[in-house]
This record gives sequence, structure tokens and C-alpha cells, in this order.
Amino acid sequence: MKTIGIIGAMPSELKDIQSVQENATVKEIAGYSFHESTHGTNQIVTACCGIGKVNAAVCAQVMIDHFGVDCIINTGIAGGMKAGIKVLEVVISSSVLPHDLDAHFLKDYPPYCGEFHADENLQTLAKTVCDEMGIVTHSGRIISGDAFITDSTVKANLIQAHDPYAVDMETAAIGQCAWRNKIPFVSIRCISDLADDDGAMSFDEFEALAAKRVAEIVLTMCERE
Repeated sequence: MKTIGIIGAMPSELKDIQSVQENATVKEIAGYSFHESTHGTNQIVTACCGIGKVNAAVCAQVMIDHFGVDCIINTGIAGGMKAGIKVLEVVISSSVLPHDLDAHFLKDYPPYCGEFHADENLQTLAKTVCDEMGIVTHSGRIISGDAFITDSTVKANLIQAHDPYAVDMETAAIGQCAWRNKIPFVSIRCISDLADDDGAMSFDEFEALAAKRVAEIVLTMCERE
């Protein structure tokens, strides 16, 4: 039996996963609610970390320290960045990095790493599950920063600087925390908007549907991991 940690930023991103955690044990630690239960042959621990990189990193570290998770899956929604990506398609992280911090400060100073790579086995499992469900996937870099991107000019600048597939506000922090702790990690994000001038309207329309889709993927992965 493995213990799989699942982190989402907003309640909507965990609603469908936690709905199947019958008789879950809930532990309050550092202001986070951790829901612990059995799913298939594995133990899962879910937590809503809140929005932003600090919230996400602290939650991930608490989860590692208190629950001894064998891997972490970051679930939720994101803005699509790569040309051709459509709303409700899924991006599986190959690597993650913050877009609001010069990589020089991570590469040339501790921790001497500016980009954090997702676990290959978890990437493969996510891709297999999505293929079986008929969900279009993209594997690539996800970038994160403490801003909700809804500006086409900002989007263009981020694409030029980082060539990302998706943008959100937590993935890079969770990935960096997992890397420091040598814990396998992957982020699976369903596209709710295209991070452009119409992003806010698209987000409001597709948030729940995108969150539900990625929840189905993650729960199936937990049954097979």
C-alpha cells in the first residue's frame, strides 16, 4: 500500500475527489485540513492548500512531514499557454518553474536548481489514464506565479521567456518542495481558460467542469499507482 498525497488550491478542485473519501479521518495541521482515507489498495491524503506559491509549498511540506506520502499529485485547473491547446484539454507536467522569479537566483544560489522535473512514471500513468478516457493531453512545462494571468500581452511575454504549456499559481512551489524532499511528483491540470484577455470569463464558465475532469483522472491514477 502506498500513501498518495493530493493537493489542490481551491475547494472546487478537490470537491469531487473528497466526495469519494468516505469515513475520512480529518486532521487539522498548520491551518490545513488533511483528509485521509483508503482508495482502492492505497491510502490517499488530500488537502486544499489555498491559492499561491507560499500556501502550496507549506501545505506540501506539512503533508510530507506528517503523513509520509510516497508521492504527490497536484490537481486542478490552469490557463493554457501553448498554441493549439484548448479549454478542457489536460496538461501533464514534465517540469515546473516559477515565472515571477529570475531563474538565476535558484540556479546560482541554493537550491542550485531552477527547474524541477516531474516523475516519469507518474507522467506515464497520467497519460495512460487520459488516453483510456479519451482526453486530449499535452506533456510539457508548467509555470507558476502569484498572479492570475488574463492579459494577452503578459501571456505573450511568458511564452517568449519560458515556452510553457500551462500557467497556474501553485505547481512550481509544490514541485520544488517535492524535489527538495526527493518525493515523486506530477501536476495534472485541466485547462479552464487560455490566460488571455478572455481568461476571466472562460474561467468562470469552465472551472467546475475542468476540475471534475481532472479529479476523475487523479482518482483513477490512485487506483493503479
